[in-house]
Amino acid sequence: MKSHLYRATTTWTGDLGKGTASYRDYSRNHEVAIPGKPVLAGSADAAFRGDRDRWTPEDSLLGALSTCHMLWFLHLASEAGWVVRSYVDAAEAEMEVNADGSGQFAWAVLRPEVRISAGDPALSEALHTRAHDMCFIARSVNFAVTCEATVSGMSAP
Repeated sequence: MKSHLYRATTTWTGDLGKGTASYRDYSRNHEVAIPGKPVLAGSADAAFRGDRDRWTPEDSLLGALSTCHMLWFLHLASEAGWVVRSYVDAAEAEMEVNADGSGQFAWAVLRPEVRISAGDPALSEALHTRAHDMCFIARSVNFAVTCEATVSGMSAP
């Protein structure tokens, strides 16, 4: 088995002068830095006193599920002789918050709309199923991730 090591440095930037003296005294803003990549400006969800203009951990998780599936799908589609011309996924996920403030994702659904100019559209379900089975992120979560894909043909430009 091969392995790949990933590193990220997360730095809290939300000390507003009083540190965490009380729940309302600090910002949830932070930065996630990965060598050689743009810094990701993060925060908590607005429901938890975060900055709605920044990425949240929940946004990042859903984005990771969606993009991992897409990248595997494109790879598998190419191998199957498909020519994908566009791929847009309107993904959604639901997080449940427990009475004690903890929480977890209950489900996620990917809704990719794929347009092809070559390939057998009847392979769509099999390609998406295989992409899901191969996706590193989907294989790592403990909640249901489903896919409701559509495929259509288009003329090459």
